[in-house]
Formats: sequence, C-alpha cells, structure tokens
Amino acid sequence: MRLEKDYLGQIEVEDDAYYGAHTKRALLNFPSTNEKLDETFVWAYFMVKKACALLNVELGYLDERIGHAIVQACNEWQWLKEHIVVDPLCGGAGTSLNMNINEVIANRASELLGGRKGDYLVDPVNHVNLHQSTNDTFPTSAKIAVIVKLRKLIEAVIELQEKIQQKEKEFYAVRKPGRTELMDGPPIMLGQEFGAFADALARDRWRLHKVEERIRSVNIGGTAIGTGIGAPKDFVLKIVEKVREVTQVKIAKAENLIDATQNWDVFAEVHGLLKSLAVNLYKISNDIRLLGSGPNTAIGEIILPAVQAGSSIMPGKVNPVVPEYVMQLCHIVFGHDAILNHACALGNLELNQFAPLIVHTTLKSFTLLSNACSALAKYVVKIEANQKRCEENLLKSVSNLTPLIKLFGYEDVSRAVKQAGWDVVKTLEILASEHGMNIEQILKHLDLKKMTGLGYAL
Repeated sequence: MRLEKDYLGQIEVEDDAYYGAHTKRALLNFPSTNEKLDETFVWAYFMVKKACALLNVELGYLDERIGHAIVQACNEWQWLKEHIVVDPLCGGAGTSLNMNINEVIANRASELLGGRKGDYLVDPVNHVNLHQSTNDTFPTSAKIAVIVKLRKLIEAVIELQEKIQQKEKEFYAVRKPGRTELMDGPPIMLGQEFGAFADALARDRWRLHKVEERIRSVNIGGTAIGTGIGAPKDFVLKIVEKVREVTQVKIAKAENLIDATQNWDVFAEVHGLLKSLAVNLYKISNDIRLLGSGPNTAIGEIILPAVQAGSSIMPGKVNPVVPEYVMQLCHIVFGHDAILNHACALGNLELNQFAPLIVHTTLKSFTLLSNACSALAKYVVKIEANQKRCEENLLKSVSNLTPLIKLFGYEDVSRAVKQAGWDVVKTLEILASEHGMNIEQILKHLDLKKMTGLGYAL
C-alpha cells in the first residue's frame, strides 16, 4: 500500500492502483452496485481530457512535456479503463468519476515521465483538470457518448426495419383475419401487418435522427456553473473546436453555457424517444408472440423459429424467447424513462446533482435497445407464414360479414350472427332464409380478396 493525502488527510491506496486518494474515498463511500460504466462514455471522457491538454499546451498554459504525457496516457484509455472503478451511481454530480479519470491519467502520465504511481509528477487537478470542472466535462462527455450510441442505435433500427420489410413483401399475398381487442376482425394481409411494424420503426428512425441536433450543444469551457470561472477566455472560446477535432464528433458550443450546465431536459427529450422506440419494439414483439401462439391450440398464423429448446420437460416445445427478451429490455427502458424524468427535474439552481444517474440510465437504454433491435432482426427473418392456418382462421371469422350491413342492416346481421352462435355458414343460411335469397347470391357481395384493399364496400 502507498500513502496518499488530500485536504481531508491521509489514506492508503493499493500500490498497483492508478487511481488515487479521491477515488479511494469514493470506493469507501459508494458500495458497488455491480453496474458498469458505459465504455463509450469512458472513451469520450478520456478524449475530452486529451483535447483540454492539447489546447492548454497550444495556448501556453501547460508545460509541453507534461501535456504530451497526458495526451499519451489518454490514448491508452483502452487498458486504463479497468482502473476507472467509481460506481456509476456515485453521489456528487460526477465529481468522483471525474477525479478517478484525472488520477488515472495523472499516474500513468507520471510513469511516462519516469516517476511512480503516487509521485504525481503530473498533478490530477492542476494539470489534468486544468481549466475544467466536473460540471462541464461530465455532461460534454455524456453528450458525445450519446451521439455515438445514437448513430449505432439508428443503424440497428434500420437493419430491423429492412428485415421486417422483407417479410412484408414475402407475406403480402397471405390473407388472414384481422383482430381488434384480440377478437376476430375483418380480413387483412399478413404482409400488411408486417408493413405496419416497419412503418412504426420508420418513425422511430426519423425521430432519433432529428434529435441529434439538440444533443450536439455542449457546455465545455463553462467550468463550474457555466460562467467559465477559472478558465481563460481563449481556452473557453477554442475548447469545443479542439474536442470536436479529437473525437471526430460534431458538437457545438452552447449559446448559453449556464443553461447547458444546469438544465438537463435534452436528456429527458432523447430518452423520451428511446421510450417511443421501446413502445414499438414491445408492441411488435408481443404481436409476434400472439400470431405464433399455440401453435395448434391458439392463433398459430406464423411459424416461430426454433432458436432453442422451449422446455426442460415438455417435448418439442418452442417458445418465443427472442420477443420475450426484447419485451424485458423494453420494460427496463420504461423504468429508466420514469427515473430520468424525475432526475432531470430535480436539479437545483446551477447544477443537477443527479448527473450520474441521468447519464448512466440514458446510455444503458441505448445499449438495451440496440441489443433488442439486433436480436429481433435476426429472429424476424426466420419467421414463416402458416398459410393453411391463416386461411382456416379467415374462413371462420364472422367479421368477414361486415360488408353485409349495407345489404341487410347492422341490427339484422348482428342478430343473425348471435342466433347462429358466431358460425359463418349458419349466419349466411339465416340471412338467406329471412331475405328470400340463397347463399350464393349473398357470397357475390363478399369478396375476401377485395376486402383487404382500401375502401371496400357494397
């Protein structure tokens, strides 16, 4: 163990740890939740530190030798990330995480300059954190991570949408009964049902694409509360450009750094769109479960892929495990949205103290939904239509008789359906007898092929 000190006093830190006193205190204060920091966020944070070091050297505020050691340490983030150990849900608006990263970079940079861990030839605050605060580096890193993960999620949504559209074409000639409130409804094409799934995802894709415009606005340079206190004006004016250059992510300086520091509503907006995607994924997955249910004793209009054994006791059973997986992930996203709304609203005055919770839940939702889309895309392509069952179910649906209300009136048809015990053939027999017609004459008014087109009526 090595002995480190801060203004609170001395504390022991493990010899091989790249973190220091502040991180050690955080580990003691915040027991692990076994949650993991998002890797994209960690990368973004290291890149923000790299950009700050580069600019401070360029402007003459940081010794070139120290600055280059910081930059080199930041470039080694892939293995240094193992030493970012503060729990994602730490208290203090993210200060412990910022200091964890500062200390790891400082100790590694000190090694690069010939020192040892704990020597602090490069200081975590005076060098690595120069002209910065947790309150501008944390949200800036978070927004960069959101943009990167947003683009990956959009790619996953596109892939799923395209796979569903393939099924829309494949199933377009398959007629089946529609259902409203899980009860028999008028005829519909199986392809039309899948087309509706695809259109819902198209809206999600468009919404997610447009929201990037709002997340690009960052407050780096605003330091503690957005006034830029402790940072020279030339650094404040140039730092966004440097971060953009290092990360290759299109960000822009917020018009009002104070607003961008204290108000986190954009995260609520972004997550609201994630929730909308989760709503559609949930609906699509549940519909797939219903359409494939049985398969012999329920709907069974699609054949679900046998991706794994469905039971440890029932032979030959196949379960809709992937739709169930997706629905579980969506439940978590629904919960995250409620958490996030409260956390964003509960910021006080110049700062939101729940920044760690906001960032962690947002980034986790991105991961969950990307996984959900990818898993469902692989599953959907293996779905087959059970044409025989679709035709059988269609012929048994009394809702096929809907056009007859123009011929006999709603009340007469409804009474006949009830009298026939919801049997289609018996209903037709009753109507034919009551109105002096034969069944063949009535069937001329019922064209199942035309009923799935727009505006069919007698």
